Amino acid sequence: MPTTQSTTKPPHSVRLIRHFDASPERVFDAWVDPAMTQKWLFTLPHSVKNTAQIDARIGGAYTITDERDGQVYTAIGEYLVIDRPRRLVFTFGMPQFSPDFDRLTVEIVPDGTGCIVSLIQEDLQSGYEKSTKRGWSKMFKQLAVVLGERG
Repeated sequence: MPTTQSTTKPPHSVRLIRHFDASPERVFDAWVDPAMTQKWLFTLPHSVKNTAQIDARIGGAYTITDERDGQVYTAIGEYLVIDRPRRLVFTFGMPQFSPDFDRLTVEIVPDGTGCIVSLIQEDLQSGYEKSTKRGWSKMFKQLAVVLGERG
């Protein structure tokens, strides 16, 4: 019997690692507390308006909207794993651009008085690795500012 080859391309991913001077609990909360999240997650410093609706439980959903440069961007997803303050896994999609969802895994490991955050975003469309990594780098700088660091 002949074998068939799959035409599905392997998934693409990016990984970032960054040290933060804040405790693992504080950094974890920055991912799920709407008051903190709306200041850095899927937003930029020049945003005009940002809102975050978060139901931080397994199976819960989030919606983050960000208005900048005359356009409104909406990020949505579902929480798959919540293990405070160590691990968070959730889906991420922007339906205005694509019906596809990526999978994000955030690992937070204590490191002295701070922590190390390792982020992996999987299932990216081919060609988006560089811009995704650049976007997360900018968001991590803003997260550092939200946490009281210089960025």
